[in-house]
Amino acid sequence: MSVSRELIMRALAGVGLPGGGDLVSRDLIRALTVEGGAVRFVIEAESPEAARALGPVQAAAEAAVRAVPGVASVQLVMTAHGPAAKPAAPSLKIGQHPTPQQGGPQKVSGVDRIIAVASGKGGVGKSTVSSNLAVALARQGRKVGLLDADIYGPSQPRMMGVSKRPASPDGKIIEPLQAHGVTMMSIGLMLKEDEAVIWRGPMIMGALQQLLGQVAWGKLDILIIDLPPGTGDIQLSLAQRTQLTGALVVSTPQDVALLDARKALDMFSKLKVPVLGLIENMSTFCCPNCGHETQIFGHGGVKAEAAKLGLPFLGELPLALSVRQAGDAGTPIAATDAPEAEAYARLARGLIAGGMA
Repeated sequence: MSVSRELIMRALAGVGLPGGGDLVSRDLIRALTVEGGAVRFVIEAESPEAARALGPVQAAAEAAVRAVPGVASVQLVMTAHGPAAKPAAPSLKIGQHPTPQQGGPQKVSGVDRIIAVASGKGGVGKSTVSSNLAVALARQGRKVGLLDADIYGPSQPRMMGVSKRPASPDGKIIEPLQAHGVTMMSIGLMLKEDEAVIWRGPMIMGALQQLLGQVAWGKLDILIIDLPPGTGDIQLSLAQRTQLTGALVVSTPQDVALLDARKALDMFSKLKVPVLGLIENMSTFCCPNCGHETQIFGHGGVKAEAAKLGLPFLGELPLALSVRQAGDAGTPIAATDAPEAEAYARLARGLIAGGMA
């Protein structure tokens, strides 16, 4: 019995495909030739991925053609007419559970000093101090990094004027951003601006671990870590896992703020983290219209507390409308030549002179 093209196509029409249809109805047969009992043809898939998925179909097609009376040999080639799909960019997930760490607190590769900026309560301007101090140190010639560790309420992206999502070419290492001479990273850059972080403690601790260990900080003289207010998971995890040079505690002069500042100081004492000094923020307010100075939150309370505890008092910072406006606009006042920048420059010079930065 002679073998015809029609017989071969009829046999191939009996080979079903995943998802329905068959080789003929789906028009996948190409270059079919019949010479005596020798049959040659090509199965052309839509893509290399689809061709790999049709491996069982290839075997079934060859068997179906061999079963046709008069067929002596079958030569079948699987090919694809489309390019391979580009691999998806590796996705980086922030907020995993922390991995075990042996051997106590560790250094961050390439970073000489790590200073945590803390406060016992919110609203005392700790993040404003952190961003302006980082910029002031950079203007003094230091290589500075700024890590926004306030996972629930990240504010550094706005204050530093950055919004671009950091890249992660391999899905593991995060490339930080640059702003005002500072290398900076915040979980706020990984989220939508109004998206809330609703995580329990282990995910918070895992996120901190990633922001410290998976960010390509490079070579830094100092890394400033803007902590959330209070004495919770972030502070505990940071002190237990990272070798800190020390902590700066920010407070306003009022008694209520000092009550919570004392709790922060007690926490660092128990965690054996050196307190490098206290900073009095919002110390005085100078009216921009008449120039009259007012101590809205009192004055001198932090200096007195530092003297009482035998800790360095690092200076007073004013309450100024221009500082708030600059932070909201994404250019810290310390990055400008405004008169209000001098207080932060003085603070930076003091830390450098004391060998802390």
